[in-house]
Amino acid sequence: MEFNLVLDNIGATWVVNILLLVIGFVLLVKGADFFVDGASGIAKKLKISSFIIGVTVVAVGTSAPELAVTVFDAVGGAGDVIIGNILGSNVLNILLILGLSAVICKLPVEKTTRWIDMPFLVFVSALFLIFGMFVGGYSTGTEDGKFFFNGVMPWWCGLILLLLYFAFMAYNIVLARKQSKAQLEQATAVSVSEPFAVSAEEENAGFIKKLKAGYESLQSKAWFLIALVLVGLLMVVGGATVVVSSARTIAVELIGIPTEIVALTVVAFGTSLPELITSVSAARKGDVGIATGNIIGSNIANILLIGGVGALCTGSKGIAFTMEGLVGGVVSLIAAALIWGFSCGKTQSLGRLAGVIMLMCLVGYYTFLFVNLGVGIYR
Repeated sequence: MEFNLVLDNIGATWVVNILLLVIGFVLLVKGADFFVDGASGIAKKLKISSFIIGVTVVAVGTSAPELAVTVFDAVGGAGDVIIGNILGSNVLNILLILGLSAVICKLPVEKTTRWIDMPFLVFVSALFLIFGMFVGGYSTGTEDGKFFFNGVMPWWCGLILLLLYFAFMAYNIVLARKQSKAQLEQATAVSVSEPFAVSAEEENAGFIKKLKAGYESLQSKAWFLIALVLVGLLMVVGGATVVVSSARTIAVELIGIPTEIVALTVVAFGTSLPELITSVSAARKGDVGIATGNIIGSNIANILLIGGVGALCTGSKGIAFTMEGLVGGVVSLIAAALIWGFSCGKTQSLGRLAGVIMLMCLVGYYTFLFVNLGVGIYR
């Protein structure tokens, strides 16, 4: 009787935490959508260039789930989700999202992206790895027959990352000002949604379409945009709280695997959903610039903005950098170099072959991660 009761309790705990994880992801994704819609609408009412909105508000908005998870874990948790969340998201952004997008539609890469943005992504990926491996001190060796690596990224490394992010944003703003108004509006037409007129046929098309039309019409009102920003932020923060708590419970208490593994997989996938939806949808519509730029900008923001904020929030203890983080960092760097190499080829684009190779690399990475975890090569 007691044994059956224990099993029932374990089963109930599994169901509750998986349900909470799903709810948390929904709150993160929808909260980020509301935040981007509201903040973009307010910025346009203030007559701010739509291109600048795209590289600032929209970029931060699509990375809001990662940012919220990082801040919550750094301030109120153990800080063991931060590295896995950042690096896992970057690996998924490139190998899964860009890979799928390239399979769907050929992705030409502009000269500026090819020679400035992509090399910068490779540089900051390498810098993040160096900060985590060597700067704060590290130890390596074997314990119980398993390899281990323990490093720390100090708080002041976060300050350097944030300064680099602000410099990158300043570069984009200066670049935007050099372009004509027509080019700015065309470049970001897909990134920022605009209210539009609804025809009589659409008004009678059903409840869902009416609800969508009403939402879009309300986006012209300042009070509604402010409400969207506030609601979006609350949803993102609440979703991050639920995701981190439930993921840690599933990892440590129910499965008995390192939290970093869950951060590199489940949490990283959940927080990458906004980028996945945006890029794949853009590729299907032929908006190849959005599909590529969204991922490059998001990965840079993940490393510099989210990594910087996370390091600062952890204070004197810094961010723990374990073997899982080391592997994720190396794969993230290789992925960034991979897309740069493909884009510098003869076609100067990411084609279907490149997409297939990226997806195969993702499968290989996850296979390595879980096989080594199961065999116990490292801890």
